[in-house]
Amino acid sequence: MTGSTGVSGVRAVSVAEAHRGLPDLSFAVTGVSALPHAAVPTLVLTLAVARTGGGPIRSLTLSTTVRIDAARRSYTPAETLALAQLFGQPDQWATSMQPLSWAQVTSVVPPFDERTEIDLAIPCGGDAGLAVVTYLRAVRDGEVPLDLLFRGTVFHTDPGGRLATAQIPWDKEAACRLPAELWHDLNSRYYGATSWLRLSPGTHDRLSAYQTSHGLTDAEQAVSALLDTALPRPAQTTEATWTP
Repeated sequence: MTGSTGVSGVRAVSVAEAHRGLPDLSFAVTGVSALPHAAVPTLVLTLAVARTGGGPIRSLTLSTTVRIDAARRSYTPAETLALAQLFGQPDQWATSMQPLSWAQVTSVVPPFDERTEIDLAIPCGGDAGLAVVTYLRAVRDGEVPLDLLFRGTVFHTDPGGRLATAQIPWDKEAACRLPAELWHDLNSRYYGATSWLRLSPGTHDRLSAYQTSHGLTDAEQAVSALLDTALPRPAQTTEATWTP
């Protein structure tokens, strides 16, 4: 079947011709860096988007899911121990080590013909309550395997020169590797040698009351005193505390 012209003079486009006009997009991560001067620690993934076939892209509404494919690398004994709270013992990892969702980023890609690049900003907070932070703290060296999954709507020019839309196929993905050292350096730049610990309001109030009643200067001293009571360190002696 070929295209035909109706009484209105508007050319009808066949299904086969319309299909030939659909752009096919490919995605690749071309760089990983730290975002300078951000309010919170943020990584930037530079994403290349290329078009093959179809007409020029007028715009692209892109939703990117970033996740860690933890099963795609090996781990040292120390890392294995630290990861037990996420995945259990190594003999369970074949079923328990599932990808960890990190971020969902929505972007609007401006018009382009054959190729363009955009930056995806990935927040890297140090909240220890998040599984991805627990994982990244455990992995000190090497690279972290990332998967990027893409969804969205493509606005393009069809064979008749008109604006058309298409959905990004569900199988569009990209993979990259994040140097673990980059994440640790970025968090150290913002938080120094400290780490965040999420507490409920009730637990926080109890810890503050313990800190005050024992004359301790900060929350770290309070937590250390409680840990020394529960898990004494033979090689060290704890300082005497003041009780009113």
